[in-house]
Amino acid sequence: MDIIENLMRFGLTRQESTLYVQLLAEGAMTGYEAAKATGISRSNAYTSLAGLVDKGAACTVDGTPTKYVPVPAEEFLEKKIGSLLQLKNQLIASLPDKSQSEEAYITIKGEENICHKIESLIKSALQRIYITGEAPLLSPFMEILKKRAQEGIKVVVITDALVEDARIISYRSPRPAGQIGVITDSEAILTGEIPSGGNASCLFSRKKNLVDLFKTSLSNEIKLIQLTGK
Repeated sequence: MDIIENLMRFGLTRQESTLYVQLLAEGAMTGYEAAKATGISRSNAYTSLAGLVDKGAACTVDGTPTKYVPVPAEEFLEKKIGSLLQLKNQLIASLPDKSQSEEAYITIKGEENICHKIESLIKSALQRIYITGEAPLLSPFMEILKKRAQEGIKVVVITDALVEDARIISYRSPRPAGQIGVITDSEAILTGEIPSGGNASCLFSRKKNLVDLFKTSLSNEIKLIQLTGK
């Protein structure tokens, strides 16, 4: 895991992230000491340390020369997440939203983006979730699927391995390599491929004819599995 890159996702610059890690490792440091330890120029180190203070990742210690101490990582990160969640809710209430167009066929590229979309669909489902794919592809979503099933959502899984949860309706059947499909509430569908070599791409839509087509295909497959046991 690239710690610096991940800290930057929490609003720190690269130099601020580097200094924050150094402070966490060493404790209270002067600007001179921090600059010497990290190889950052003194002027940039002082600017970045001030940035850490402004962003709530560090505090100053009274005395001469001034020393900087880090705010514990869990405290800083939790506070940042709380602020972002509050901002998220404000933005959702304020921003225009035409993203739910039923006429759109949307291509989602990249495994990370596809996984985020699948998680969003699972979390927002109100009545039922159908998901199909090889066990390794579905593994990252199993915990949230179990949680939704516990909440009373109907969860149906078609995969090539046993699902050990009585609250989930599961059918065991061979799955095409890399293919994944999700349908929620008979209103939204995501289907496509997440191949092991990359180039993941899926189609997402709320268009009724595509949703109905996928729903019928899954229904027919489930009936075939029930009849043949395969």
